[in-house]
Amino acid sequence: MVPKFIRKPFRYININSVIILVLINVVFFFTLDNFFVYVRLPDSPVQYRMSVSYIMALNKNFCIDMKFFWQPFTYMFVHGDLNHLLSNMIGLLLFGFSVEKAIGSKEFVLFYLLSGFLSGLFSLFVYELTGNNATLLGASGALFAVMLAFAVIYPKAVIFLFWIIPVPAPIMVLLYAIVELFFQFTGASSNVAHLTHLFGFASAWLYFVVRMGINPFRVWKNSYKR
Repeated sequence: MVPKFIRKPFRYININSVIILVLINVVFFFTLDNFFVYVRLPDSPVQYRMSVSYIMALNKNFCIDMKFFWQPFTYMFVHGDLNHLLSNMIGLLLFGFSVEKAIGSKEFVLFYLLSGFLSGLFSLFVYELTGNNATLLGASGALFAVMLAFAVIYPKAVIFLFWIIPVPAPIMVLLYAIVELFFQFTGASSNVAHLTHLFGFASAWLYFVVRMGINPFRVWKNSYKR
């Protein structure tokens, strides 16, 4: 039984927060590397000069050992290069506007930030268990959550993969999940956080079930029931 306050809806407003999120990411990308802090590593008398973007990215050694507890939240606003930034922001613009229009800006911002946070937190947990010392950055965990939200809210929408192949939105999510699982377990494209992408889907699924009382599978089944 979910407490009522968890499902209490926000008053609907639409202020195009997607644009605000994109602008924040763009500004951070072009500015954070110009700001530095001095950090003393554990058991070391030496202070190291690090860019703000570096300490915002998620790394288990920094987050856990040095208590940089903000990293599961801030990592989603840091990108490795311009292509990384553009791919995530284009995806956010493509799917985010429609999702925000449907659920309102307050719900969308909560959904986006919480899904991104949970994706990072779940990834951190797995990294700690497996001893993986990878550094995680980028908005793709939150973006994959937005993609699933789009498929739940608009189950009959058609997405053109590679701008050519028409695919129903739920099938798009399924295909992406299969591809991400394949790359995760084969080790191919190891510089991409496939696990975090999957956790983005999982976080969105959890949000819909707990916060909204919506079962995505049921929505898709009913939408294509003959």
